[in-house]
Amino acid sequence: MHTEKTACILCSRICGLTVDIEDGKFIKIKGDDDHPMSKGYICQKAARLEHYQNHDDRLKHPLKRQADGSFVQVSWDQALSEIAAKLNAVKKESGGDAFAFVGGGGQGNHLGALYGQQLLGAMGSRYVYSALAQEKTQDFWVNGRMFGAQTCHTTEDVEHADYVLFIGCNPFQSHGIPNARDTLKAIKKDPNRTMVVVDPRKSETAKQADIHLQLRPGTDAFLLSAMLAIIVREGLQDRDFLSKHCTGFEELEKELLSLPIEDYARRADVPLEDVYHVARGFATANTACVRIDLGLQQTLHCTLNAYLEKLLYLITGNFGKKGGNNLHTFLIPLIGNTDERKTMGDKKLKLTTHYQMMPISGLYPPNILPDEIEHGGVRAVWVDSSNPMMTAADTTAYERAFKSLDLLVVVDIALTETARLAHFVLPAASQFEKWEAAGFNLEFPENFFHLRKPLFQPHGESLPEPEIYTRLLVKMGLIPDRFPLLERIAKLEPKATGHQLFLASLATALARKKSWKRYGASILYRTLGNALAEGAAAAAIFLPLALEYTSKYGKAVRRAGFEGNRFTLAASLFRAILSRHSGTIISEHEFEDVWTLVKNDDGLIHLHIDEMLADLKDLRTEAQPFTDYPFILMAGERRSYNANQIFRDPAWRKVDKDGAMRMHPDDAHALTIIDGERVICKSSHGQIEVTVEIDDSVRLGMVTLPHGYGMRFKGSEPLGPQLNLLTSGAHCDPFSKTPYHKHVPVNILKLDQTLSRAIA
Repeated sequence: MHTEKTACILCSRICGLTVDIEDGKFIKIKGDDDHPMSKGYICQKAARLEHYQNHDDRLKHPLKRQADGSFVQVSWDQALSEIAAKLNAVKKESGGDAFAFVGGGGQGNHLGALYGQQLLGAMGSRYVYSALAQEKTQDFWVNGRMFGAQTCHTTEDVEHADYVLFIGCNPFQSHGIPNARDTLKAIKKDPNRTMVVVDPRKSETAKQADIHLQLRPGTDAFLLSAMLAIIVREGLQDRDFLSKHCTGFEELEKELLSLPIEDYARRADVPLEDVYHVARGFATANTACVRIDLGLQQTLHCTLNAYLEKLLYLITGNFGKKGGNNLHTFLIPLIGNTDERKTMGDKKLKLTTHYQMMPISGLYPPNILPDEIEHGGVRAVWVDSSNPMMTAADTTAYERAFKSLDLLVVVDIALTETARLAHFVLPAASQFEKWEAAGFNLEFPENFFHLRKPLFQPHGESLPEPEIYTRLLVKMGLIPDRFPLLERIAKLEPKATGHQLFLASLATALARKKSWKRYGASILYRTLGNALAEGAAAAAIFLPLALEYTSKYGKAVRRAGFEGNRFTLAASLFRAILSRHSGTIISEHEFEDVWTLVKNDDGLIHLHIDEMLADLKDLRTEAQPFTDYPFILMAGERRSYNANQIFRDPAWRKVDKDGAMRMHPDDAHALTIIDGERVICKSSHGQIEVTVEIDDSVRLGMVTLPHGYGMRFKGSEPLGPQLNLLTSGAHCDPFSKTPYHKHVPVNILKLDQTLSRAIA
């Protein structure tokens, strides 16, 4: 048995772990006290990562689908040769618009995505569909309008805030903040700090809160508007901050002053005195911040919600300060900036062929992909570390669309539901069998990064994604298999030069062969990568990333203890990333640095957004939603033992093995439903059978179901609720196409009711 350092991969916090390993298995897992961010913290889920690493759905060999739907094992050479030929044919016959890339970096699995994105350049495609585009693009769009670029992204200093407002999130279960349970406990115990939770359910976090605003599902925009109206009506806005750092407040103020506060509070079904109390408390606190998540981002008015929650901390001056909300830097570029108002040369930004949908942050929403396949001309789809058959809205549409493709390739560690439809399935090494990292280094003022080394040998013939994509590019005839001169320079250059000779030689090679620029990641992998110790070839890409990061934020990098000039500073950071197996602080900013991260030409935050002010006005006349379905389902609840699609083996769940539907006791009584009874949950789109758990944490008229269930482990029947049989791709935000997974109208029927109807 031996002990290693690594990290948990189950949420965006990527907490550090110390693991004991024996015979290719995790024997003991605990928190890593040396980890600079989590400092030994761990939750119950990480302790059972053996269920991710070793299970019966792991892929061992490349697979090719046969005419009868079965799979046969093929060699890597055959699989990649045939895939390359098909991709080249699609590109030649139909152009780049016929190719789409889905996923590219599952939870904590982002290093491979830097290599996978090269396929877009190879195919001349712009179509990327990812989980971020299903959850966050409305937020990215508002950030672009407010801060000047969609790459501007905010974080919240919950640990140091006097007043914390959690909206549509449950950090006790979903984390998202540093050492979540310890942080929540510290706030609760401190009489000088206040925690407010806005959530239709009395979540585990809400139970610890000083104030819980248990609003009606889907009414967040009304509640937040009312709070903002109270703040400006009572003159609680920070006028000094607004005059110094913002523009466009005057027209916004006029609109907020005219809002019907009492009516909006009734619409949200929250006591008016509580709305006033929270608005005043937030605005007058010494420091306050807002933390939001999918409960706000996948419900009605989600783009307007993104605007309103930012206004809360901006008009009160709780931005660019300790204990407030702040912008942050990225080491890995998770998103881009695609502003639909700007031009690219003489042409507007390209839209999708069928929906005429603009990209946001370079991403397209998964909701529209089935229609793009069936009507928009997409013929080939590449799926990497993603299982849209389970995670994207409208499972039946995805199944129908995927079956119509000329080519579907899935890269994954397991035979997922999406992989079962693929023409080729390529086995990837697990996150603990390769060099890997997460791009979720989203901290401020300190920023952190953790490159994880492999703990096990790859399973069967599985390969790390950088190797898969590099071999494929060679098969497509886009790059050579070897780069002898660059390889020699990488191996012989002294460390003291900071890789300057190698980088200069690489630049010369790319200048001579301009088509290679699109494939720089794989060229680095084959050249500099071969010179790195411990087989860390995949990490070669961090040299140019470190160079870019230090060129932008050199002072902050030096504050973190790194030294050197332009090249040697980057090399110093690069070596630290490679060698510090508990991760490293890569930069230490000062709070005034936030203003250098605002990208508007005038350096100000733009509060006036025409589209958002129009939506705010429209709230006044919006009718109460009416539906024939009496319940609102919050689909995708985070619980103690669910974690997206990472765990397939149901044995990992200690509790809630059925993924039960939570229902208020009074609703259950009215329908004569008892705890543990099996019932039908039916939407306008589909129906599933679920187990009822009677639970008074949910509101009347509301039910919840968890995500991460419904998989067919070892080819079994679905285990737990298949949520996206209930959801429709059309039930979404009209602007960003973000699905309303947290607001799905449903009916609950007893099994004997459905049987009698079927007989009738």
